[in-house]
Amino acid sequence: MKILITGTAGFIGSHLAKRLLERGDTVVGIDNINDYYDVNLKYDRLNEAGIDARDLAYGEATTSSIYWNYTFVKLDICDDDNLKECFKNYEFDAVCNLAAQAGVRYSITNPEAYIDTNIKGFLNILECCRHFKIEHLLYASSSSVYGLNKAMPFSTHEGVNHPVSLYAASKKSNELMAHAYSYLFNLPTTGLRFFTVYGPWGRPDMALFIFTKAIIEGKEIEVYNSGNMSRDFTYIDDIIEGIVRVIDSPAKSNPSWNAHQPDPATSNVPYTVFNIGRGEPVSLLNFITEIENNTGIEAKRAYLPMQAGDVEATSADINDLKENLNYQPITSVKEGVKNFVNWYNNYYTNSAKKAEPIELQNSLS
Repeated sequence: MKILITGTAGFIGSHLAKRLLERGDTVVGIDNINDYYDVNLKYDRLNEAGIDARDLAYGEATTSSIYWNYTFVKLDICDDDNLKECFKNYEFDAVCNLAAQAGVRYSITNPEAYIDTNIKGFLNILECCRHFKIEHLLYASSSSVYGLNKAMPFSTHEGVNHPVSLYAASKKSNELMAHAYSYLFNLPTTGLRFFTVYGPWGRPDMALFIFTKAIIEGKEIEVYNSGNMSRDFTYIDDIIEGIVRVIDSPAKSNPSWNAHQPDPATSNVPYTVFNIGRGEPVSLLNFITEIENNTGIEAKRAYLPMQAGDVEATSADINDLKENLNYQPITSVKEGVKNFVNWYNNYYTNSAKKAEPIELQNSLS
């Protein structure tokens, strides 16, 4: 297939691009390479796939020096005109929209960024998919949409109407917008609610990255809610395996969908929402212990109250993805954290690179 991936300089997008390229798909990647976090990390992710984008002008395309079937265009999904031109030029079969303004905490102080990218930008993607007859749109949602929900494991078949951050609200809005386009234009759309993705090349605003950096540097780590938190930490390779399976299986209408008892996860139009996680929550304190084990350094901990916009626990019900697409995460947190710390040491500690100071509060979402 010819597949557009938005956000290919990002954590998940860069891994997905390489996986699809290696199986023979033609990939066009776009990213605006914004400075939400260290742009050098984004450029290095691209470079791993043979894209030298440091001197690339906006709107220009470059071909990978490693993969003949990979083209990258520096482009913002909020740029409606150039986005349409991209769709017109490349005639995609499928679109995977991973471009978004991420981060729960950042949405409290910079709400406009979430409306611009996550709402307006996503609308541009939907419009392009509509007009250029895309066969399948897969897009990133988030476990954050569960908000105040306490019934665990979280199920896509339950309502999610009580978000606790604008980031979460923007992701729930994406699901609603996607359903409208599936209904109005018969556009197959699949939303994936990601559960705390981690691994090599991860985001510097995520807890694993921040904790590892601080522990290695002998600095204090901030542990919120006195450590009484758990997350469904999901390793990047498992996430990518799930995404690829979803790309290959466009959403279909559910013939048994009942409008009198509507199932939020499906519809009578080609629309589906899946959880994608490991399905085995791990306590934050155990997660920190794994980092200590792999760095050989005991963390200096500062226990703090719960932060605004945060939740105590997440746990994914992934039965739908297992039953429909044979999805089966296989990477333990023990193995995953080890892989990340090894990558971090190779990328930063054992090289001339320096991890930029991180001003953002750590994120578990």
